[in-house]
Amino acid sequence: MYQVVQGIISPVNDKYTKKDLAAAQHRVAMVRLALQTSDWIRVDPWESEQAQWMETVKVLRHHHSELLSSLSQTEGPDHSGNVSLERAAVPELKLLCGADVLKTFQTPNLWKDEHIQEIVEKFGMVCVGRVGHDAKGYISASPILQRYQHNIHLAREPVPNEISATYIRQALGQGQSVKYLLPDAVITYIKDHNLYTRDSSRKGENTQHNAGERKAPGAMPETSHSSKGEAR
Repeated sequence: MYQVVQGIISPVNDKYTKKDLAAAQHRVAMVRLALQTSDWIRVDPWESEQAQWMETVKVLRHHHSELLSSLSQTEGPDHSGNVSLERAAVPELKLLCGADVLKTFQTPNLWKDEHIQEIVEKFGMVCVGRVGHDAKGYISASPILQRYQHNIHLAREPVPNEISATYIRQALGQGQSVKYLLPDAVITYIKDHNLYTRDSSRKGENTQHNAGERKAPGAMPETSHSSKGEAR
């Protein structure tokens, strides 16, 4: 049994050219507002601040390195002068995602096999169930996922929730209320900065068109991460 000690939200880089993707500065700001009342989840802007889009596994490596570094400073040196991380259990870093992400692993040329293996072997995953997706079936269909299924934790919500970021963006674009679906502070921020409206979506489409095929190297159409079919 695990004890969750911290959650990290990492907004994707602007270079991940996804339709209707608001600028990173806005996404980071909205997450900060949404987490004002949380004492264990934080937003980390590192990924969004890089010069280019990064694959999911590279983001995990970064946060894992930061975790080990912070532990080293906390634990301090032992009597031999070496830093010891064995005095207390070393926290594990896992990728939290929807079960639909497991399905993207099956898409040819979307994810590199070595990246999938590193994610499930070295880090592990926590997958939240999604309506219409068979997480166990996706695992059974993949030799890599089968091999490391002990490190893939399937979380079942006691009350099914089909609300998604896509649904909320669509509702905003249609001028519908998202009251109670987002914190009031986030709704106010969206209105103040005119985000996710039909006009802002058209501007985003024009910007992407003018920029041309500015996909990250190896990235496939969609969604937040991919050599990545990496969908975050």
